[in-house]
Amino acid sequence: MNIGLAAKHSNVNAKTIRYYESIGLIPDASRTGNGYRTYSDKDVETLRFIHHSRNLGFSVKDVGTLLDLWRNQKRASADVKALALSHIKEVDRKIEELRKVRDTLTHLTQRCHGDDRPDCPILKGLAGETVDA
Repeated sequence: MNIGLAAKHSNVNAKTIRYYESIGLIPDASRTGNGYRTYSDKDVETLRFIHHSRNLGFSVKDVGTLLDLWRNQKRASADVKALALSHIKEVDRKIEELRKVRDTLTHLTQRCHGDDRPDCPILKGLAGETVDA
């Protein structure tokens, strides 16, 4: 199938497919006589795997590791679990960071009158000024 169909069936856009090829995440596509890329069902399956992994927030590097583990029938599931647990720790760190961002924005917006006055605690806070509690 051509890159357009592969993109449709995998939910990965064509530009991203070409990027994944360029960084070696997927093998270079076969080419037709006129140079068009062609993809097999197995390629689409791999692209779906990548798509799901990326949607769960795994880095491109970690997706490469997951692909290697997925392809290796002699893998230890402990290796896969360790990678997933490590990713959970990173997700938890990001959640905590986002909570802090939310708390700061909530604090600033609660202090803003949102009226016609020029005084704005939100802008003061973004400028690094202390905004009273």
